[in-house]
Amino acid sequence: MTFQIMAYIMTGAACLLGLRFIFAGGGVLKEWGIEITAGALILFRRLGVYYLGLALMFFLGRNAPPSDIRSAVCLVMGGTAILLACLGLSEFLARRASAGIFRSVVAEAVLGAGFIWVWWLG
Repeated sequence: MTFQIMAYIMTGAACLLGLRFIFAGGGVLKEWGIEITAGALILFRRLGVYYLGLALMFFLGRNAPPSDIRSAVCLVMGGTAILLACLGLSEFLARRASAGIFRSVVAEAVLGAGFIWVWWLG
């Protein structure tokens, strides 16, 4: 796995997630078994914009040569994705989210492992 491949994967995933959070956040909340409220939808739309920003950052940086900054990006994104997966699992175990969150947990764990792998290979 190369950084360029991970950057393309992240670009696609972040675009899809960002657009889904902005335009269909209620569907995500319903999938996770969380009450759909105006406050939750506001937060989802705002997070969606961040995901679109991440998508653009990874698309523009897809050809970045090995460097300290690229390594930091891989390590931070990998750690963040793994922490998100752990948080999703803990929300399920605490019964604050339904089993529908597992699709997100698996995707985050795989994405995190991919970034850690690219970081490890340098």
